[in-house]
Amino acid sequence: MKKLILLSGTTLLIGICILVACKKSSKTDGTTTASVSALTCGSAVVSSTATVDVAFSGSATVPYTGGNGAAYSAGTAISSTGVTGLTATLAAGTLASGAGSLTYAIAGTATSTGTAAFSITFGGQTCSFSVTVGTASTSTGCSTSTTVASKVTCLANAFLATLTTTQQASVVLTLNLANAERWSNLPCGLSCRNGLAFSSLTSTQLTAAKAVAQAAFGTTTGEGYDEFTQIMAADDYLGQTASGYSSGNYVIAFLGTPSTTGKWMLQIGGHHYAQNITYDAGVVTSITPLHQGVEPKGSFTLNGTTYSGPMESEHTAMQNMLGSFTSTELASAKISSSFSDCLMIPGSTTNTFPTTKQGIKVSTLSTAAQAKVLAAMMPWINDLDATSAAAFTTIYQNELASTYVCYASNTSAVAGTASSFLTTNTDYVRIDGPSVWIEFICQTGVVLSGIHYHSVMRDHSRDYIGL
Repeated sequence: MKKLILLSGTTLLIGICILVACKKSSKTDGTTTASVSALTCGSAVVSSTATVDVAFSGSATVPYTGGNGAAYSAGTAISSTGVTGLTATLAAGTLASGAGSLTYAIAGTATSTGTAAFSITFGGQTCSFSVTVGTASTSTGCSTSTTVASKVTCLANAFLATLTTTQQASVVLTLNLANAERWSNLPCGLSCRNGLAFSSLTSTQLTAAKAVAQAAFGTTTGEGYDEFTQIMAADDYLGQTASGYSSGNYVIAFLGTPSTTGKWMLQIGGHHYAQNITYDAGVVTSITPLHQGVEPKGSFTLNGTTYSGPMESEHTAMQNMLGSFTSTELASAKISSSFSDCLMIPGSTTNTFPTTKQGIKVSTLSTAAQAKVLAAMMPWINDLDATSAAAFTTIYQNELASTYVCYASNTSAVAGTASSFLTTNTDYVRIDGPSVWIEFICQTGVVLSGIHYHSVMRDHSRDYIGL
C-alpha cells in the first residue's frame, strides 16, 4: 500500500511540474502569447511608393517564421524615422503555425523625399523596414509632348523618378551590342534579359512602366499595347498550370539614358514578347527586333475576362496572303526546308540573314496578291506608335516589288483557301525584303495541347542600328 501511495505522489508531482511549465508560455487568463522565431524585414513588401507632401495610404507585409498559431491584437501607431510624417500600425490577426506575414497599415504625409524607416517589435523579435518617398510624378506633363518620341522619353524619365537609386542602376544600362542582343522568347526572366522585373515594382512604379509601353507600342485595337497586355494575360493563364509563367516576369530596361537629343533603346519583354525600339535625337530609327508568340493560340478566360486570341490578326493576315496566291505562284513560293522555330531566333549572337532570298518575288504576283503581302506586314508594323508605323510602312511599301515570300510544310494547304494554311506544327511562312523580315510558324504546344504561334520581325538594315 505504501508503495502505491509513493507512486501516486510521484505522478502528482510530475503533473504539477507539467502544469507549471505549461503556464510559463501562457497568460494568466489562459490565452497564449503570440511569438515568432524570426522577423524578416529585408523581405518586406510595400504596396507602393509614397510621394512627398501628398497624403499616403498603403500597406507593408513583413514575413516571419516560427509562428506559434496565437491570435494577436492591432498595434499602436509607430512613427517613421529618417523621413518623418508616416506611421505604421499592425493589423490584428492570427499567426500561422510556422511561416507567415504580418500586415502594417502605412498612413500619413511624408515631409521630405528619401526613406521612411519603421522599427517594429513583435513576438519577441525586432527589425526595421522602410518605405521609399519620391517626388510627384511628372507623367501628367508628358501629355504636352509634341512628338511620340518625346512623349516616350518624358514617360521614361517619369518612370525613373519613381525608382530608388539602386533600381535606376538596374534599368539604365550601357547601349552596346551585347546588351541589345539580350532578348528572348523563353520564360527565363532576368537570366536572359536586362532591367527590372515587373514583379519587383510597386503599383506606382508598374503603372509608370506600362505608361512608357503604351506610348511606344501604339493604340491600334488588337495590336500594340492591347496585344502586349493580352500576351501577358496568356502567360498568367499558363502560370495556372505550369511554373515560370507570369506577367510579373516581364522586364523593362533602357539602354542609354532616355533623352530627345541622344541615342537610347527601349527594351520591354518577357516570354513570348520582346520590343526593342531605338530613339535617336527624338526620332524612332529602329523598331526591331520584335518578337511575339502566344500560348494558347485561341480564346481563353482569365479572372473573368475572355481573350479571343492575341495573335489571330497576324495568323489571319498570313493565311490571307498565301490564300491569294494561284497554284502556280504557290509552287514557286514553296521551299523544301523544314523549320521548328523562326530562323532569326531571339537571343542569338551568331545567326545572320540568309544571303539568298527564297520563294517568289512579289513583283511577279498579281496586284491583288501584292496588296495582301503588304497587308500581311501590318499587324507587326502596327505594334508601334502611329507615326513610326506610317514611316516604316512607306519604307517597306517602296521596297515591296523586291520583296520575296516563301513558305514551308503546309502539306494540307489548298490554293485559294486561306484557312487551310498555317494549321499544323512546322507550318511556316516568311516575308523577306530589302529591309523587312517577318517569320511566322506553328509549333506544338509546350504547356497545353495543340499548337501555338511564334513570330519575329527583323530589319536587314536597322536591327541594333549603329551598334
